[in-house]
Amino acid sequence: MTTLILTVAGADRPGLVAAVADAVDAHGGNWENSRLAELAGTFAGVIEVSVAPDRVDELQSALRALTGFLTVTIHTGSDAAPRAVTDALSLSVLGNDRAGIVHEISAILNAHELSITSMTTETRDAAMAGGRLFESTVTATLPASADLDALRHDLEKLATEIQVDITLT
Repeated sequence: MTTLILTVAGADRPGLVAAVADAVDAHGGNWENSRLAELAGTFAGVIEVSVAPDRVDELQSALRALTGFLTVTIHTGSDAAPRAVTDALSLSVLGNDRAGIVHEISAILNAHELSITSMTTETRDAAMAGGRLFESTVTATLPASADLDALRHDLEKLATEIQVDITLT
């Protein structure tokens, strides 16, 4: 089987998921994993599908035919060997929203060669204090060479600088 990674985006309306699922099913594909969401009136997502090698081209054509209804970008899954990892960690962030939080946290994770496997972010109204709150949950893999104490130090320093709570587990 060939793995395809689809990125999809379009104005949110009924039938977007069904259109992609219909194309995958009609070409003998299997919907494996996905992360889908409506964000600011736009439906967006990432979908992993598998399909027989001899049906890849026809599935890709069917997905590209959705243009105008939904923009679909198709990537072939990677056969690269996975990196040697020692463990995974979870990181949660909560604090007053401001520009640059994701940039600064991701820069530290990158500097320590962590690979983000999952990340969610959300802003919402602060119930009692007014303003906006930023909340994020990140799951990342640690390389075998990771220095967990140095990572923890850098994240604690950043949390103090930008005045957010960062919890590492």
